[in-house]
Amino acid sequence: MSNILMAEAKTDSVVGGASIGKTVKFVGQIHSKEDLFVDGDLEGTVEAIAHKLTIGPNGAVHATVKAHDVVVLGTLEGNVEAADRIDIGGNARVVGDIRTARIHIEDGAYFKGSIDIVKLESLKASPNPQAAVLATAPNQGGIAVGKPSL
Repeated sequence: MSNILMAEAKTDSVVGGASIGKTVKFVGQIHSKEDLFVDGDLEGTVEAIAHKLTIGPNGAVHATVKAHDVVVLGTLEGNVEAADRIDIGGNARVVGDIRTARIHIEDGAYFKGSIDIVKLESLKASPNPQAAVLATAPNQGGIAVGKPSL
């Protein structure tokens, strides 16, 4: 049996994202296509590449994490890659290496690990002369076509 949880936003959903309650323990992989709130126990990997992961005050996450934004109010043990920002609350405990563009650690928080600050990727064109050049022709109905420039 596979331990993979796929979380995806529903258009009629009242809640702004998926959540794992404080009485839930999950072991496995989570690939989320919406914001995720974890207030229970989670072990494995979490990927919310374009979304926000929030670890609530009761949350205990033992995982490798990749998300756009990460907020830690509970416990996180594992390496974190936050594309934009990580916030570590005053009562939080984080053990692991962090790679992010921005970080905020409140007074009273516990952190043990390394921090690698990386610049946000710019929207500039690639300096690579072999980069693909795409264009949309008027009769293509918005479909990009093209070929690598030489």
